[in-house]
Amino acid sequence: MKRSLLYQPLYFLFWVLYFVAARAIFLLYHDNRTQELSQSDLWTIFAKGLRLDLSFSSYVSAIPFLTILAAALFPGLRVRKFIRYYTYTILVLLSVLMAVDLELYTYWGFRLDSTPMLYLNTPGEMAASAAAAPILLLSIIALATSLVFALLFRFTFDYRNYHLNFSKLRYAGIALLFTALLILPMRGGWQQIPINQSVVYFSENPYANHAGLNMPWNLMDTMLKYNEETRNPYQYMDHEAAAAKVAALYAATADFSEKILRVERPNVLFIILESYTAKYVEHLGGMQGVTPNLDKLAKEGISFTKLYSSGDRSEKGMVALLSGYPVQTTTSIIKNPKKTEKLPYLSQVFKQAGYGTSFYYGGELEFANIRSYLQNGKYDRLIDKHDFPAKSYNSKWGAHDHVLFERVLKDLASEKEPFFSTVYTLSSHEPFEIPIPAKFKGDKVSDKFKNSIYYTDWALGQFIELARQQTWWDSTLIVLVADHGHPLPYDDPNYRSTKFRIPFILTGGAVATKGQTISTIGSQTDVATTLLYQLGLPYQDFKWSRNLLAPTSYPFAFYVFRDGFTFITPGNVLSFDNVSEKPIIKGKGVTPEQVELGKAYMQYSFEDFVRK
Repeated sequence: MKRSLLYQPLYFLFWVLYFVAARAIFLLYHDNRTQELSQSDLWTIFAKGLRLDLSFSSYVSAIPFLTILAAALFPGLRVRKFIRYYTYTILVLLSVLMAVDLELYTYWGFRLDSTPMLYLNTPGEMAASAAAAPILLLSIIALATSLVFALLFRFTFDYRNYHLNFSKLRYAGIALLFTALLILPMRGGWQQIPINQSVVYFSENPYANHAGLNMPWNLMDTMLKYNEETRNPYQYMDHEAAAAKVAALYAATADFSEKILRVERPNVLFIILESYTAKYVEHLGGMQGVTPNLDKLAKEGISFTKLYSSGDRSEKGMVALLSGYPVQTTTSIIKNPKKTEKLPYLSQVFKQAGYGTSFYYGGELEFANIRSYLQNGKYDRLIDKHDFPAKSYNSKWGAHDHVLFERVLKDLASEKEPFFSTVYTLSSHEPFEIPIPAKFKGDKVSDKFKNSIYYTDWALGQFIELARQQTWWDSTLIVLVADHGHPLPYDDPNYRSTKFRIPFILTGGAVATKGQTISTIGSQTDVATTLLYQLGLPYQDFKWSRNLLAPTSYPFAFYVFRDGFTFITPGNVLSFDNVSEKPIIKGKGVTPEQVELGKAYMQYSFEDFVRK
């Protein structure tokens, strides 16, 4: 018998080996798709998938680790049989699920998740769907996998093969340490952002990304989100009535507008500004002197003065801008890669039109599953925190904005034209750290926020001045827009429209119209169609997006906050609480029709999310 001091990490290793083998079985079962992958792809699939394997191994190991800790404190407890039968039970369960996942992927094209929960009330249909599956083959795979690893466990990893030869307190301390250490692989490491599906996304080939997923981890994650993503709690009217009202809103906008570009196929530099509230933008009526460069760029192009963010989180604003898709109240579509695969993407439209595509961000793309979203958008190149030196980081997020812009400028010097490049700033996010002396005095959080806005504006100004000297400047359209607003500096309530109002500017060398302001009310979702129409590119797939440069008989903006929505029309604001089903704000001019339109948009947009 062996000493049991290291039994816990050995037990953890057993499950890691199992999940690595399960991934190999998945790749072999789908050999026709696997053959399309390169050897480098295969190595990457296993390397990236290992993080999720380690994470789920921690969850599976937690109960045995706690059991061993209890046995160390109370030697009379007999835990060997419990650990053995617990392991066998989990082993058989996971092997059966693995076999189910193998065949479901053939038909569905995504890994096993909470989707089968949708069909529990129709078991007959479920059985019919499985009729064509090779039940015998799948049963053999499940049985063989269970048997092989059961034998491996019995002869190598069974607790009965180890004995305790240490003092009770010493062994209890070691057992407690190993149990506590499980938290690290559970969350995927020391990094600020807990692990999510994005860590395995690296390829434009969805199959390569799906192969890297740990199936039970993915199933557990989606089951935890099941109620948020599979049921529409907003049932204010018949589905058909809601659909008709929303369709009428979009039909109110004409399908034409004047062209404001002097270049037919310009480069597009799409700059997303973190937390850029209109309250700090002077030409939008905000404080003076905070964004002088942004105000200057507005005068050199077109500024949309009544644009509202669709939500109040970065990942939600990204989807609204780059996919023209509405934001959800209590969840976000970006959390579910299977759903984001079905979204339209600006990057895909530009790529199909012959543009090179790239995305630049100074932070971690694993945050909020952003990487999986961008991989589904098929960007040619993704640049994030790990592509910048550590000395350029702030204490929390990543590379400062001026470092980000320096990298963009360097890369664009050799970029093949036309290009569509997305740049996402981060320095104006909490904790509002900046690498230059503060412009404005004060130690309040609002003062730090204002200085961070000024710093990003300064970095933007430096970048633009150097960009003007580049050969690509005259044929480049620059899009400047915020990901969301901010409650500061006035601590706006979560639903207040002043919190959501943001800048949206079209400028750059390719813009023919100078110094124009557009006062049409709009949402972030409208940026996509507005942009694509000007470039003569297809925008019809962006069904939730309108052309803000086109005439409309019913201008509106819609945004959501935590379980509520706001619906804005000229001179009228309606903020509605979905829980109490009562208005929080109801302007004097708000009509019953506007209330019904807001409810219809809330209901129909969330229903669209649920059905994806």
